[in-house]
Amino acid sequence: MTERRILDSVSSPADLKPLSGDELQQLSGEIRETLIETTSKTGGHLAPNLGVVELTLGIHRALDCPRDKVLWDVGHQSYVHKLVTGRRESFQELRRYGGVCGFTKRGESEYDVSDAGHASDSISQALGLALARDAAGGDETVAVVIGDGSLTGGMAFEALNHAGHLGTRLLVVLNDNEMSISRNVGALSAYLTRARLDPRYTRLRDDVESRLSRIPGVGAAMVAAGEAAKGSVKQLLVPGMLFEELGMKYVGPIDGHDIDAVESTLTRAMESEGPVLVHVITRKGAGYVHAEDEPTAFHGVAPFEIRTGKTNVTSKVPSYTSVFGKSLVAEAERDDRICAITAAMRTGTGLEDFAERFPDRFFDVGIAEEHAVGLAAGLAAGGLLPVVAVYSTFLQRAYDQMIMDVALQGHHVVFALDRAGLVGEDGPTHHGVFDLTYLRSIPNMMIMAPADEAELVDMLHTALAADGPIALRYPRGPARGVTLPEKPQVLEAGRAEIRGRGRDVALLAVGRMVEVAEEAGAALAEDGVSVSVVNLRWVKPIDIQAVSWAAAEHPLVVTIEENTGTGGVGAAVLEVLADLGAETPVLRLAIPDCFVTWGPMDKLLSEVGLTGTAVRDAVLGRLQDLPSEEVARHDEAPRRHRPGR
Repeated sequence: MTERRILDSVSSPADLKPLSGDELQQLSGEIRETLIETTSKTGGHLAPNLGVVELTLGIHRALDCPRDKVLWDVGHQSYVHKLVTGRRESFQELRRYGGVCGFTKRGESEYDVSDAGHASDSISQALGLALARDAAGGDETVAVVIGDGSLTGGMAFEALNHAGHLGTRLLVVLNDNEMSISRNVGALSAYLTRARLDPRYTRLRDDVESRLSRIPGVGAAMVAAGEAAKGSVKQLLVPGMLFEELGMKYVGPIDGHDIDAVESTLTRAMESEGPVLVHVITRKGAGYVHAEDEPTAFHGVAPFEIRTGKTNVTSKVPSYTSVFGKSLVAEAERDDRICAITAAMRTGTGLEDFAERFPDRFFDVGIAEEHAVGLAAGLAAGGLLPVVAVYSTFLQRAYDQMIMDVALQGHHVVFALDRAGLVGEDGPTHHGVFDLTYLRSIPNMMIMAPADEAELVDMLHTALAADGPIALRYPRGPARGVTLPEKPQVLEAGRAEIRGRGRDVALLAVGRMVEVAEEAGAALAEDGVSVSVVNLRWVKPIDIQAVSWAAAEHPLVVTIEENTGTGGVGAAVLEVLADLGAETPVLRLAIPDCFVTWGPMDKLLSEVGLTGTAVRDAVLGRLQDLPSEEVARHDEAPRRHRPGR
């Protein structure tokens, strides 16, 4: 007879409260099995979620959600939360198109308080919710779960400082998975936790201090001495003095894999009048040996084989990330000024080899992109050549530093933007579809995008040889499989590459969209449409001569970019043509003015109209709409613009 699965009977946090200790342990095992089985098929953030199983159950047993609010910083550790808040049956569609999001999503459930995806912003949002609660006269608990990694972000400390200053009732759960608990420390902390959260202790302390202060002559001195002694003891025994100084009552550390400890501690913490930080220790990847042994590899993992832990990715083509990493090492071997900076993304940005080869020239600043760019400015001012390797979506956080610290001062800093364009299953918080727009707006900034991995090698070499701020952006995933150059070359600034010449349409593409343009050009040729394909290479400075040629020699100019249509390549081309007084029609194909969902790359690119077939159809549709005299005018015009590049 098959044993009843407790998880099958859990449809809301209320179903957790009647469970016994043994039942909770069984449920924890069932949840881990579900996490492993599902992510082995869909990929996802496995290790972080395995580490918060008991913590999540304890939180939901202590709180009364959705009346109480719990925010998950980043949101990638919210799978357990999703399983116990009504999404168990749909969980098998995790990260799939139309399925459950891999992060918290307000539109998905009333239990999800925010659309998470970036780090360090949860405490600010939680404090805002708490203040709104107070303004409305409510009494619900507002809690936030934030990891030790996210706590390295300055925004988290800004929020902690403000919360402590206001004294607003707020519960912060610090999930620390970078250390272990010793029995002695745990016992001492448990004692301090019970004592400091027990209202009887607080009343007794206040009563004693009040009585002492009334003793003539010596009372005030005794109270002062007691406060000094208490402060010294806290400095010695309490590991959370930093938080105490910020105005937060610190509790812990406690074992995050002890459901009863989590529940009882949070229950007492919620009785506090002001902000409380509960320090919880967990083990990343707990319950799955491969994730425990390699928590970094299983932080975000592709589909894998459960027994061995090996991913199912079989592509022999290197990724853009790996090509960048190897190329940077080669460049650094030739130039000892080169240094690399990452914001807690050493592996994700391909810098593992660089860090091992040049440890003195490698800087991981934690989740602090603003500091990363400011640090790069200082390094450049001191004569070094910093390369900031960062995901496109995360560089958005350092926009002010790019302007004020780097571009305004003309520092030579190279920005290597990984995950540019759509990124697939991670969805709207991770799609890098705004960088061309925000980078184009910065004076002195130069921008490149390679059409393949060979160009990536040349563009990195070009960027390092340039002067002033310069960015190169490249996509996630496998490259095109072209041969890499034996010796990289410096590309001429602002010069495009003509990859095919025709008479009817000019396709101006950048980055990964060059391949799409070539596919569309081949399909259009079968329809009898003669197509020119231009690999722009440079977004800023853009090749004015190539744009002018495209407009003069073709009845229709088409721009193709994996960036929002507002302010990107299409806008740059229109600006050039407006300055030239050209009237050639322009069809702009780009990411629509919306937040694109999650799912497989081919599905997402098809949805936004950036496949070879979609481009072909769009071009044919626009050609049909062109006035016949416009086409005739270009057919009869003399061919004067013939760039030889």
